[in-house]
Amino acid sequence: MASSCPSSAFDSATHSSPSPPKPAVAIASDSTSSNRSPLNSYSPFPRVKSCDVYLGFCGRRPALLRFVKWLRAELEMQGLRCLAVDRRRCRDAHAHTVAKVAMDAAAVGVVLVTTKSFSNPYGVEEMRWFLERKNLVPVFFGLSQGDCIARDVIERKGELWERFGGQLWNAYGGIEEEWKQVVDGVSRSAVMLEVNPGNFRDRIFDVVLLLGTQLGRRSMVEKVQRWREMAVEELPFPRNINFVGRKSELAKLEMMLFGDFDGNPDEYIEIRTRDTHRRDTVMAKNSTSSSGTQKGRTSKNNVEIKAKGKEPVVWKESEEEIEMQGTWSSELPVRHRRTRNAMSMPYRRGVACICGDSGIGKTELLLEFAYKFSQSYKRVLWVGGESRYLRQNYLKLLPLLGVDVAIGTEMFSQRNGPRSFKELEADAIGKVRRELMRDIPFLLVIDNLDSEKDWWDGSSIMELLPRFGGETHIIISSRLPRVLNIMPLRLSYLSAAEAMILMKGRVTELPTEDANALRIIEEKLGRLPLSLALVRAILSELPVGPLKLLDMINQVPYRELKFSRKEDLVMKQNPALVQLLDVCFSILDNAQKPSKLATKMVGVSNWFAPSAIPISMLAIAASTSSAKHRHTRFFIKCLHFLSCTTRESNVSISEAEASSILVRFSVARESTRMGHISFHRIIKLYARERDDNSSAISIIKAIEKEGNLQEHADHIWSACFLLFKFGIDPGVIDIPERDLLSFIRRFALPLASLTFTNFSLCNAALELLRVSTEALEALEDSFLSKATSTQDKTKCPKNPRSRSSIESDPLIYLDLASLRAILLETRAKFMLQGGQYDIGEQLCRTAVGIKEVIYGCEHPQTQATRETMERLVWFQLKF
Repeated sequence: MASSCPSSAFDSATHSSPSPPKPAVAIASDSTSSNRSPLNSYSPFPRVKSCDVYLGFCGRRPALLRFVKWLRAELEMQGLRCLAVDRRRCRDAHAHTVAKVAMDAAAVGVVLVTTKSFSNPYGVEEMRWFLERKNLVPVFFGLSQGDCIARDVIERKGELWERFGGQLWNAYGGIEEEWKQVVDGVSRSAVMLEVNPGNFRDRIFDVVLLLGTQLGRRSMVEKVQRWREMAVEELPFPRNINFVGRKSELAKLEMMLFGDFDGNPDEYIEIRTRDTHRRDTVMAKNSTSSSGTQKGRTSKNNVEIKAKGKEPVVWKESEEEIEMQGTWSSELPVRHRRTRNAMSMPYRRGVACICGDSGIGKTELLLEFAYKFSQSYKRVLWVGGESRYLRQNYLKLLPLLGVDVAIGTEMFSQRNGPRSFKELEADAIGKVRRELMRDIPFLLVIDNLDSEKDWWDGSSIMELLPRFGGETHIIISSRLPRVLNIMPLRLSYLSAAEAMILMKGRVTELPTEDANALRIIEEKLGRLPLSLALVRAILSELPVGPLKLLDMINQVPYRELKFSRKEDLVMKQNPALVQLLDVCFSILDNAQKPSKLATKMVGVSNWFAPSAIPISMLAIAASTSSAKHRHTRFFIKCLHFLSCTTRESNVSISEAEASSILVRFSVARESTRMGHISFHRIIKLYARERDDNSSAISIIKAIEKEGNLQEHADHIWSACFLLFKFGIDPGVIDIPERDLLSFIRRFALPLASLTFTNFSLCNAALELLRVSTEALEALEDSFLSKATSTQDKTKCPKNPRSRSSIESDPLIYLDLASLRAILLETRAKFMLQGGQYDIGEQLCRTAVGIKEVIYGCEHPQTQATRETMERLVWFQLKF
C-alpha cells in the first residue's frame, strides 16, 4: 500500500551548527525517487496530519537503513500511514516543519535508539516529545536498554560509552537535566525491543505486533501470527550440523548481496586479479604506517588499509550492475593502471550465482547461507530450478506472499478486449515480481537451475526474476558454467583438511593406518562432499574402520555406467563413487532382508518429482515395484565383509524404519515437511541405472492410492510426464484402459484446472489437456479397430479372445467418450478466457456432438456445452 505522506529521510544540519544542505536520501518503496526531494512531488501538510506512525532515526549505516526501509514498508503493507525521517538531514525549514507536523499528528512514535542518538538534538527531541505524550516505542539498535543510563553515558562507563559517551547534552543544545530525563525515561520504558543483525525479522514482527495491539488493528496481529507460522517450513531441509568449510564462499556471498561485510576481520575476502603482485608492490611503496582500525572511504583510511596489505573495496552503482573496484587505480601512475573492463569485477545488484559439479555442495552452501542470514529477510523463498517445474514453483510463491492470482470469472483486462494466454501468465508473474520489488527484503533461492530457458515455451528465466538492485536478494545454483551472464561463484572441492574432518565426524584421533586409509579414500573419491558424507555415515553407523571400508571399495568390480546425458559426467568420471554406492547399497540390502524396502524406496524415487516425497507414498510405490536389483555377484563377494558388521534380519521393517535407515546412511535427506524425504540427483541417477523402467508404473499406483491434488501436485505432474507424450518427450509407461481413464478423471483433469485457474499456467494446463485428449483418442481408435477386426472373425463368435473391448465391456467405451467430451469442453472454456474463440468453438462443437450421441440433444449436460459454444460464437463475432 502506498504511503499517503512523505516517506523519506531529509538532509539538514543540527540546531547548534548549521551546514549547507545535502542531497536527500529516500527511504521509500519507489526507488526512482531516491535522488530528489519528496517535497517536490508531495503536498505534505494534509497527508502528514493523518500520519499513524512517526519513525525517527539518525545515521547512515547500511544495516540501519535496511531496517528502517523494511519497517516502514511493512507498516504500510499493514495499512498504516508512516513517515520515516532523519531530521538531521532535512533540507530546509519547510522540511523541518513537515516533520514537526507529523510528530504532532502521529498516534505512535517509533524512535530507533543508537549509540549516536543521545548526541543528536533531533533524536533527543523526538524521544522527549513522545515520552511526554506517553506514546513512545523505543527500538534499541546495536545496544541494549540497560546501556541507556545517563550516569554511565556521562562517566564513560563500559566499553560502549568509552567511545560514544561524555557530556552529550552539549550537542543536544538543551539543559542537562532535560537530557538526563530523556535518557532515563528511555531506560525505564516498558517496551524493550533490542535489534541486532541476528534478529531483524523477529524485531520487525514484534514492532508490527505491538503497534497493531496499541492501535486496535486485529488484522495486523493475525497477519503477523500467520507469517511466523509459515516461517517454520520456509526452508526445505533442516540445517546441516555436519557442514564443513566454505567460510570464504559464505563471506563472498554476503559481500555480493549486501554490498558490505559484517563478518570477522579474519574472514575478510580480498578480490585478487592477475596483476595483484604488481599492484601490491606499487601500493607498498605508497603506503604509510597507521594505527587506525576503522574502515572508511577517505584517502587517509585507504592508506591505512593499504598498509595492512588489503585493498579497500568501493561499490559503484549503475542502472545495470554494481562494480567492485579498488580505489588504488586513481592513485597509481598511468603505466600501472588497467583498463576499466579488465580491472572491474562486475556483480549484479543483489544477485549471486553459484556454479559447480553435481554433488559439490551447492545446495548445502545455499542452505547454510539461508539459515545464517534468515533474520535479514522477511522470508526465504526456496524454488526448485528444474526447467519442467520452475515456473509453477515460482508461481506457488503467490499464496506465500499473500496474493491471490485466481483468474475467476472476468474475461478481459481493463482495456477493451480479451487477454491472451501470454498476458494471463505475464500478469501472474508480474504479481510475484511486484511483491518482491517492494522495500520488504526477501531471499529468493533458485536451486539446481538446469536451463536458462523455460521447458514449456522457451522463455528466459529473466522474465521471472524481479528487478535487480532492490531489497530482495537472489541466489541461483546451477551446474551450468554461467547463468544470465553473471560472474559466478564457482565452488571448488574441499581441502584435504576439510575432507578429513567431514569423513572423521566426531572422532578426534585416529590410528596412523586408519588416517592413511581415509586419505586414500579421499583421493579416490576426488574430495566430492556427497561421497565424503557417505563415508562418514558408513563409519558412524557400522563398526567398520577406514581400512576395512577401503578394502570393501577395492573389492568392488569396476562398472562403466551407460549414461547418455551430459549432466551425468560426474558419475562417469568418478568410478570410485559408483563403487562406494555399490558398497552402501549392498550394506542396506543385507541389513533389511527379506523385504529390502529401503533400497526399493531409493529405486522408485527416481520417477518422482525433484521435490520432497511423502514417505507413505514412497513406501507404496516400493511395495508395488517388481524390479529386481542387479549386481548380485558383487553382493556375494562382499557378504563376508558384511557378515561381521551387520546382522541379517528376516523381519520386515516399517516405512518409518526404512526412511530412517536411508537418512542415517546419507542416502536420503530429511525434509522440514513432516513425513517427507528427498534424494540427491546422483542417488537418483544411480537408482535409475540399478533398476529398469518396469518400476516406473509404481508411481501411478502410489498416486492412485494416496495422491492428493493440493499436496502432491508436483508428483502428479511427474506421473503425467511418464504416462503421456509431451512434445519430443515420449511416454515411458502404459497402463490398462480402466486405470488410464481413472487417472485422467481423478488427477490429470483436476490438475490442469488447478494449474490454469490458481496459477495462470495456461500453456502447461492446455498441453496437459491436449495430451490427455490424444491418449483417449488413441485408445478409442484401438477400440474401434478391434471391433472391426472382431466382426470379420465369424468363425469363432463365442471365443472371448476374439471379442473386442467394446463388446466385452461397453461401459468402458461409454466412459471414454464421456471423458473425452469433458476434456474438449474444458479446453474450450480455457480458450474462451484466452481469447482464442475460433479454436474453442471447434473443440466445443466436437464435445456437443459426442454428448448428443451419449445423452441426447435435450440432456442438461448437452445444453450446458451448447451454451458454452454459443458464448464462443458471440465473442468471436464481437472481437
